[in-house]
Order: sequence, then C-alpha cells, then structure tokens
Amino acid sequence: MTDESGTAPTGGEYWYNTKTGAVEEGHQSSWPHLMGPYPTREEAQNALANAERRNEEWDAED
Repeated sequence: MTDESGTAPTGGEYWYNTKTGAVEEGHQSSWPHLMGPYPTREEAQNALANAERRNEEWDAED
C-alpha cells in the first residue's frame, strides 16, 4: 500500500536491502532490492538465512 507520494508508509516496518546488506526502517530503496516487510530489525537482518532455509526445505519436499 502506498501513500500520495507513491511510497509505502514506514509504520515500524523493516526491510532487508539485498544490494547493500543493510536493514532499512521503512521503504527507502527501490523495490527490486528489498525483502520484507518484517516486524523487527532482527527478522529483517535474518531475511537471507531464512529464505535459504525455506528453499532447502522446499527442495527436500520435491
């Protein structure tokens, strides 16, 4: 959901930037580089590890 400026409201959401490896509070970077939103900074920081774990679980199911 976006506001009139075309950006998503921050609302305490955290995003993991795959290009920089940084956690961002609120939508700050372009969408192709973001994973999230996550409710906490810690969950955003673990985004890649969690995605890798889920992929491995799905591969094992196939």
